[in-house]
Amino acid sequence: MGMYASARGWVEIDFSQRRSAEEIIQRHHDGHYSGGWAFPAKPFNWTLYLFYGGDLREGELPWLRAQVTELAALPPADEDGDRPRGLFVITDERGNAVVWQVRDGVVDELPAPSLSWLGE
Repeated sequence: MGMYASARGWVEIDFSQRRSAEEIIQRHHDGHYSGGWAFPAKPFNWTLYLFYGGDLREGELPWLRAQVTELAALPPADEDGDRPRGLFVITDERGNAVVWQVRDGVVDELPAPSLSWLGE
């Protein structure tokens, strides 16, 4: 059957990057776990928050991480050089927790034992 992990988090992007973000997610569409992605229904203010939340088989975490990595690598949207940024919390059935930090064009994975209560 396999073990499951819970993934929840967001990436902050510029509104001008929405089409690129949608293309990344569509390229990886799997008809099942892709349903965890959500865009705001109506834009407001200046930042677009792209969310993901769902329980998936641990073996599918690289599938999700690949999308987050591609989103992180989107080029700056303006001359300020602002890149996508965000945070994802991943917990598993064994009580482990890590965070994926999205910043400066990359995704860093760090242990997050203080967040393991989210997986209980």
